[in-house]
Amino acid sequence: MAESSFSLYPQLAADTVPVGDLALTLVLLANDANYPWLILVPRRPGITELIDLTEADRRQLTAETDTAARALKSITACDKLNVAALGNVVAQLHVHVIGRRHNDKAWPKPVWGAAPATAYDPVARDGFVAALRRALNVTTN
Repeated sequence: MAESSFSLYPQLAADTVPVGDLALTLVLLANDANYPWLILVPRRPGITELIDLTEADRRQLTAETDTAARALKSITACDKLNVAALGNVVAQLHVHVIGRRHNDKAWPKPVWGAAPATAYDPVARDGFVAALRRALNVTTN
């Protein structure tokens, strides 16, 4: 599958800030300051399920999810990591990596629908994105 025909689902583009590219995935920061929340989107067109990826891409996605989770945990010192690929609202395959704290607005329940999204302060967001880029060793195009 040609990477050139990959496009990001509009809702993901609208709700996130680009962090950078890993070998397979586009790494995004959810624009919700309630939770440190990364979204990894494999740059493969038409993929909706993990089983749609090649075996090599599934291994790469697992490795990149691990890398993103470790970076998020090291930067935020979160209490728990939630990792999920649901796709009930946005069908395009994407993996959520969410840092959770025992005192966050949703704890101990899932974050979806627990509290309205709160946009990051631009200065805090830009500092967080810079820290993520350093930890992930990525830059944007």
